[in-house]
Amino acid sequence: MPKGVGSTIAQNKKAGHDYFIEDTFEAGLVLQGTEIKSIRAGKVNLRDSFVRIERNEAFVHNMHISHYEQGNRFNHDPLRTRKLLLHKREIARLIGVQKMGGYSLIPLKLYIKDGYAKLLFGIAKGKKNYDKRQDLKAKDANRQIEKALRDRQKY
Repeated sequence: MPKGVGSTIAQNKKAGHDYFIEDTFEAGLVLQGTEIKSIRAGKVNLRDSFVRIERNEAFVHNMHISHYEQGNRFNHDPLRTRKLLLHKREIARLIGVQKMGGYSLIPLKLYIKDGYAKLLFGIAKGKKNYDKRQDLKAKDANRQIEKALRDRQKY
């Protein structure tokens, strides 16, 4: 987790199961007024979202931010495409990754840092089914080892 991270609002828990995360980036978001209020209320879903570079700008697609209850006619579209704030050199690197093939840009976490909404996304490579099974076996083995150590400490 990057230094100085505030409160985590939303997390994509399936990302670690479905992808190998090779590198992470932190980006600011361009939001409307009712969107930040909904984010602070915790009404965000990152499950099917992804990042794409278009015309030398980064955008997050399919990130669902629910309507703000007191927003009336000024409310936002929940699934609108939102621009990410990144440096030119970061965008240039992401363009190279996007052209390589086999890699995706997957949002991992949305949080508030110093009063601003930040999105942590990663360069990810998809896992095959056998990779997922190996991860589950390793996780299960670690759980059993920890349980045995706890039981041993009781006596």
